[in-house]
Amino acid sequence: MIEIKDLVKRYGQIQALDGISFHVRRGEILGFLGPNGAGKSTTMNILTGYISATSGSVSVGGYDIIDSPVEAKKLIGYLPEQPPLYQDMTVNEYLRFICDIKSVPLKERKRQLDEILYIVKIGDMRDRLIKNLSKGYRQRVGLAQALVGNPQVLVLDEPTVGLDPKQIIEIRKLISALRHEHTIILSTHILQEVSAVCSAVVVINRGKLVAQGSVSDFTSAEGTVNKFVICVAGAAGKSDAQKALQSTDGVRRVDFVRMDKDSYIFNVESEKNTDVRRGVFNAVARAGMAILELRPIGRTLEEMFIDIVNKEPVQSEEE
Repeated sequence: MIEIKDLVKRYGQIQALDGISFHVRRGEILGFLGPNGAGKSTTMNILTGYISATSGSVSVGGYDIIDSPVEAKKLIGYLPEQPPLYQDMTVNEYLRFICDIKSVPLKERKRQLDEILYIVKIGDMRDRLIKNLSKGYRQRVGLAQALVGNPQVLVLDEPTVGLDPKQIIEIRKLISALRHEHTIILSTHILQEVSAVCSAVVVINRGKLVAQGSVSDFTSAEGTVNKFVICVAGAAGKSDAQKALQSTDGVRRVDFVRMDKDSYIFNVESEKNTDVRRGVFNAVARAGMAILELRPIGRTLEEMFIDIVNKEPVQSEEE
């Protein structure tokens, strides 16, 4: 649905993008990640036709953003980090204005706007001036304008900024539901948001693509250790339990987490590709204790992100 090839953008001597390439499949929600200054906003501005690239190409639905800008832009709904709102308009006036810009047929406007206002849950605000709305509601109006015209592609830059926890959950559910009719690029600094709604991830740093794949690819990526939580109980004390765990072949580190009634909870790290469960069971039994719980700790997206951006960017080979 979206194809970005060898994208380069220079501002004088500054290279904002250095030959990045990736694609987004139809119906996919792509988490677009990177630290501040990585080139995310530049990429989205080129994708949506706000600025031109120095070189490279972007196509949306088979239309090149330079050669066929009108056809490509008709397929895109864009929510920038700062929504483009006119403060002295009511919500209704503003969205009708967006309908004019996007050439939505007159006979479809009322039905479409009613549906959008219901989806983003601002129907009761339709006659309010935008300047009198809270930041969270203004963000919702921005999302509503992106949905006008029923675009096939949504490009969302920090869509939950300024929302309270309840509203964030609602917007995440909305984004997840929109995947059935839209292909979505979601740029966010909230990594939990990526885990919650995205099916794929692209990470850029210093203008270069440094990682891409499914969310599960990242969170299950191999590290140098395996981690798990263990809860043990018995007459022996915390120190004896920790020593027993530490003495197990293949165990690298044991950290005490907390005491829970008469049991002790530890985080345990073992060597990669080493199954220490049998050894841990025997060591705990020899110490006169019992295992109440043993569960693995998955690699978090936060850990993945920090690992990636701390490495020197290297352009990934195009598949």
